[in-house]
Amino acid sequence: MEEFTFTKYEEAVKTLRNNDLMQALYDEGEVIMDKVLVCLHGEEHKKRRKLENKIFTRDTFKLYEDKIFPKTIEETLKPFKRAGKLDLVDFGFRVLLNLTADFSGIDRPEKSKEETEMLLRMLKTFASGATLAHSTRNHDEVKLEVKKALEEFDLRFLGPSIETRKLLINNNDDPNDLPKDILTILLLNEDELSLPHDVLMREVAFYLLAGAQTSIHSLVHAFHEIMKWLNKHPDEKNNIYKNPIFLQRCVHESTRLHPSSPVAWRKPICPVSLPNDQDAKEGDKVIIDLYNSNRDKEIFGKDAKEFNPKRKTPDGQNIYGLSFGLGMHSCIGRNLAAGVVAKKDTDPNNHQYGTVTMIMRTLLSYNAIPNPDDSPKMDEKTKRPNWGYYPILIDPVG
Repeated sequence: MEEFTFTKYEEAVKTLRNNDLMQALYDEGEVIMDKVLVCLHGEEHKKRRKLENKIFTRDTFKLYEDKIFPKTIEETLKPFKRAGKLDLVDFGFRVLLNLTADFSGIDRPEKSKEETEMLLRMLKTFASGATLAHSTRNHDEVKLEVKKALEEFDLRFLGPSIETRKLLINNNDDPNDLPKDILTILLLNEDELSLPHDVLMREVAFYLLAGAQTSIHSLVHAFHEIMKWLNKHPDEKNNIYKNPIFLQRCVHESTRLHPSSPVAWRKPICPVSLPNDQDAKEGDKVIIDLYNSNRDKEIFGKDAKEFNPKRKTPDGQNIYGLSFGLGMHSCIGRNLAAGVVAKKDTDPNNHQYGTVTMIMRTLLSYNAIPNPDDSPKMDEKTKRPNWGYYPILIDPVG
């Protein structure tokens, strides 16, 4: 087996857009990722993505951002207000769990502390299984934990959520009156998709973990970069706190520097030509280094490795680089997490900001700052450069 690695931006673009290369990053984590959308290829991938795209519409996102997300963020923050402090990683898991549970179609009838802790534990277990390729733990132990968590998830959450939606579908002639979530879309199209129950279970679990896991780390990295930026540029505080468009740009710049997955892995489905006149065959491994591609000075300038939300990005290039991928395997939930990139004439009162910027706005409204008496720590359970603990202070309330 040969291994090919691409670290330059243009090389990465060409490789990501090559349809003869199949997703391979999650092969090790098939216990949770087997046959989920992101791991499919060709017609099967195209068919399922087309159906699931029905929920990823501007109107659906607007509904969530206007009506659902603000209330959910405040409700999740409420228990931390009295203490005036929190661990941003833990809070990120909690708030994004609540947000993605709604979008995935997982009902939480009790909304109790016990129920939240149970689903949170499952989410973290699913995430450890999906990112098994980068885990520093014993892989067999992780796989066993994921299997047990899936069984519990099916019994406690997925099963009842399916029953509720099937009743609604059978008793409702207007699809517009049904829940706007992934599970409902899958059930409405179950005859066409013919998904076995175990695949449907992993698909919903994947959306639950993908929407939370990736955005958690984007949130913490963005907070860290913004606080460092403000220390160097205190005159920018008003811009960041009062201008949501600029705050979103800060989030996008941080996302460029810190893609949730620092690499993408692909495997050829046939003999394929790669950049630099290289040829790969079936069984070879192709690595796209997103971390370094997003820091390519030829694209993002001499200070490409630095956080600069005022950076001028070349025309035709995403300001967050390749962090959400390209081609058939580009992130289906990109606009949910990051929102829409603003234009010069964008109305800030009628703009889609994405979950990370919305959470950041709420935290800054409570004057969130790093806790000077408690140092953050990196996550030692993974090879990915993620924060494992990030204590912050907020204005106490009550």
